[in-house]
Amino acid sequence: MLVVEDETAIADTVLYALRSEGYAATHCLLGGQALQHLQAHRVDLVMLDVGLPDLGGFEVCRRLRALPGPAGQVPVIFLTARSEEIDRVLGLELGADDYVTKPFSPRELVARVRARLRRSAPVVAMAVPEEKGQQHGAFRIDPESHRIHYAGQVLDLTRYEYALLAALLQRPGAILSRNQLMDRGWDATSDSADRTVDTHIKTLRAKLRAAGAQDDPIRTHRGLGYALEA
Repeated sequence: MLVVEDETAIADTVLYALRSEGYAATHCLLGGQALQHLQAHRVDLVMLDVGLPDLGGFEVCRRLRALPGPAGQVPVIFLTARSEEIDRVLGLELGADDYVTKPFSPRELVARVRARLRRSAPVVAMAVPEEKGQQHGAFRIDPESHRIHYAGQVLDLTRYEYALLAALLQRPGAILSRNQLMDRGWDATSDSADRTVDTHIKTLRAKLRAAGAQDDPIRTHRGLGYALEA
């Protein structure tokens, strides 16, 4: 586990809380150092401060998600003193998994870490249809490579976009509530659970349009949830 925090007092609190629960945690002061560490070492989760003095947490997250292989898929929890919705939505669009707003309870922080690690392992297995290369209209899922194709093109999806789209593809035409969709991808500890799903659906729609979708295959059912017309 990697903690990226430039304020020593906060970093010490986070490291103590994690290590007290048996987690092995490493500390980096700067975003650039963190990216170097992540390219050289495999970690299970990143606690990332938004207000870093060199690159800034959002930029670090963006570059992290661009890394190839497992390094680019590592769960990210932001540590932030800013709780405005625009910041939260931007972080989610960049691929963050959760937020912890300063000042925070060490017990809450550890609970969020534990929940995130518990969700990380089964997320793909829960979301992927069992049959290899299952076709749904213009969509095809390759469970071995964890990829979804649309009209023959591989969609460049984040882990949570993949989980949501695969969950919708498991039940084409069925309306899935936001809670049902979140159950297939991550824990709903955030107080902006609806916004979390809506944000990822928005980015999914943009990527489908970029892949050539003329009509939006993801239908919004107000007050109910979303359905996919494959």
